[in-house]
Amino acid sequence: MIKEKTSWYASWFDTPYYHMLYKERNQYEARMFMDNLTSYLNIPVGSKILDLACGRGRHSRYLNSIGYDVTGVDLSINSIAFAKQFENDTLHFEVHNMCKSYSEQFDAVFNLFTSFGYFDKEENNLKTIQAIKADLNESGFGVIDFMNSKHVIDTLVPEDTKTVEGITFHQKRYLQDGYIFKDIRFNADGKDYSFQERVRAFTLEDFETLFEQAEVHLLDVFGDYKLNRYDEKTSERLIMIFK
Repeated sequence: MIKEKTSWYASWFDTPYYHMLYKERNQYEARMFMDNLTSYLNIPVGSKILDLACGRGRHSRYLNSIGYDVTGVDLSINSIAFAKQFENDTLHFEVHNMCKSYSEQFDAVFNLFTSFGYFDKEENNLKTIQAIKADLNESGFGVIDFMNSKHVIDTLVPEDTKTVEGITFHQKRYLQDGYIFKDIRFNADGKDYSFQERVRAFTLEDFETLFEQAEVHLLDVFGDYKLNRYDEKTSERLIMIFK
């Protein structure tokens, strides 16, 4: 059994099993989203973008391939070590805590694929939005791509299994104390492992409160990667543009 030494996300995200479990994430959909988002925001080629909580850098690498100067940051040492093999003059990766502002300012800061709401301390949610504000230049845009919690809760699958590369992951999901939990158990190489994901079930109203506290202005809200209108009952995503 692996025991958490730090926050759950710092240990789970740093394992190869996390990337194995989620390796089937839709690359076409991710690229379509980046195309739609940069077009909608009218971000000129050559602009500087910060990919906040970039993981192994799939969004960062694509943004760089279409002409942007991208910095990807993440708390996971192993993810950043993997991403660094793709670095070039306009693509850089660094270990960084997103609760703290970065050392530069950017034309856009993207926080994608529900990379928010994991913190053990509630105040870190506000600190992250304040950090994003500090990381933006005068004309820059902040983007948070979060799950639509209301839709997720309404359609929650309590239990299932998923087999990837010969490893069967047993997944249990539930809502508790305002958080959506996922318990993950599996056996690999003769050892039993257990991890838990926990994400705050933020609603649009919750984010609006955080934005007000951080003194940033919510400009637009979308419900999917095609940038269709947000509907709290049916939309899969909660995508917020602010500055």
